[in-house]
Amino acid sequence: MTHSILPKEFYEAPTLELAQNLLGCLLVKKSEDGLTSGYIVETEAYKGPIDRAAHSFNYRRTKRTEIMFHSPGHIYTYVMHTHCLVNVVCEEVDQPEAVLIRALEPVEGIDLMKQRRGTDVIKNLTNGPGKLTKALNITMKDYGHTFYDSSLYIAEGYKPEHISSGPRIGIQNSGEAVHYPWRYWVTGNSYVSR
Repeated sequence: MTHSILPKEFYEAPTLELAQNLLGCLLVKKSEDGLTSGYIVETEAYKGPIDRAAHSFNYRRTKRTEIMFHSPGHIYTYVMHTHCLVNVVCEEVDQPEAVLIRALEPVEGIDLMKQRRGTDVIKNLTNGPGKLTKALNITMKDYGHTFYDSSLYIAEGYKPEHISSGPRIGIQNSGEAVHYPWRYWVTGNSYVSR
């Protein structure tokens, strides 16, 4: 399978738009033990400065959030509990916003994904943000690179016929932000996290 890597310009879209544009795109990771990929089927948008659920709320700049202040298309990984999660940095420099990749539909390297995840149930390989990073071997080493020029990249996929939206998951202590309908998913796709 040949991959047509999306250019830097692809990421120069408003955050909520990019979160939807990413659906159907192919997330690919090249590792020493092989290549794995999956179609992005679920995302969540985080609009930093105005979004209590975002790590960069109110322009909070820390060692962890530093990359969110960089140009669109940078990779923002962080560890939540024991899981590494992967985000796409978006908006202009010093406007710290990002899109979390929540779920994938596995495409390439499925046997390798099964080995990494310790399960033979294909549906459970990548149907959550921590599951997909483990399946694709996305780690903190990917932090700060770009999705258009690294071993972790996003390529052309397909355009979903229907996209659904609703509140984001796991952000209970974020005031009114808990209700923002900024989670997007490919309608009816069985790999969506819930």
